[in-house]
Amino acid sequence: MHKPDKPFISSILQKMVQIDSTNPSLHPSGAGEAKIATYVESVFTDLGLPSKQFEPEPGRVSIVGTLAGETNGPSLLLNAHLDTVDVEGMAEPFSGAIREGRLYGRGAQDMKGAMAAQLGALKIILDSGIKLSGDLHIAGVADEEFASIGVQSILPHYKADSVIVTEPSDLQISVAHKGFIWFEVKTFGRAYHGSRPDMGIDANMRMGRFLGKLDQLEKELAQRPPHKLLGPPSCHAATLEGGTAWSAYSAECTLGVERRTIPGETVEQAEAEIQSLIDALITEDPDLKIEYKTVLVRDWFEVDESAPIVKSLKSATTAVMGEQAPIIGQHFWTDAAYHSTSGSDTVLIGPTGHGLHSAEEWVDLESVCQLAEILARTIVNYCA
Repeated sequence: MHKPDKPFISSILQKMVQIDSTNPSLHPSGAGEAKIATYVESVFTDLGLPSKQFEPEPGRVSIVGTLAGETNGPSLLLNAHLDTVDVEGMAEPFSGAIREGRLYGRGAQDMKGAMAAQLGALKIILDSGIKLSGDLHIAGVADEEFASIGVQSILPHYKADSVIVTEPSDLQISVAHKGFIWFEVKTFGRAYHGSRPDMGIDANMRMGRFLGKLDQLEKELAQRPPHKLLGPPSCHAATLEGGTAWSAYSAECTLGVERRTIPGETVEQAEAEIQSLIDALITEDPDLKIEYKTVLVRDWFEVDESAPIVKSLKSATTAVMGEQAPIIGQHFWTDAAYHSTSGSDTVLIGPTGHGLHSAEEWVDLESVCQLAEILARTIVNYCA
């Protein structure tokens, strides 16, 4: 098997970082993914690979290239997202500058470096003349940083037996991550001049009662049996808004609650916890007006370490790095949950770097090349 083509990998990564693909759902001036998806499509074309674009919303483009297998062997999909968070405060967001083995710019680590590694792995397979028995799909998807419309748009068309999501992991193998649920809680009062406590009802004060109960729940969650890689579940009060003026009683108060879930927990269980807090408050004060709704749900993900794709990845990391990569869990959410829920054995591994979502972001180029070789060996182990 050929070694990674380091100039090729560095060049395409630099060009991708120099393309603004800021998610417009996160920042109104965001460029979206159309331009970078078209660039990735051109790389597929240069490598002789057919590809297809998906555009569920204008300018929100995902791209998938496919190397067809020769028989009906197991299929594999590699997944990276093309969008980035905003560039506020960055001195060189789109420079792609290389200094001391690090490539700088927004998305360098999260996760254009991983996309370059996927393309580098593909080139290794093609240059080596390796024939695969199962299909290999290389996906660059839109919108992971907000609502994941990209991965949702490709899933109906590509049902792979296994998936590798190349989120940053410092070349460690991630076999689980947490999910999350967003709840919106509202308390209701009566607006009136602040000098008339006989007429006004303070929604903010009533939300304080709920926050007290939520604080108790947070402490109770921390004491529950932890997941072996992820720790216990958690919750926190994320946003709070209420009132219109200093001298007026608040008619309404709105609280955003985030509940982080671990494998085995259900949405229904988390909703019942919130409802129990509300029920307890209403028992204490039958006149209390309070309600909640579930705003967004993102599933947790977990894969059995005995799954063939995990075994293949373990073997590949050993061959490239001289020892098996550590097995870890990630606390942040990824598109892996969608692939896992759809029935694909899914695992995470990504390059080494620094500065996710911060003012300085870089990726270690050697780790990107190592990842390319790890992915290529995994593809051969799994699909060839």
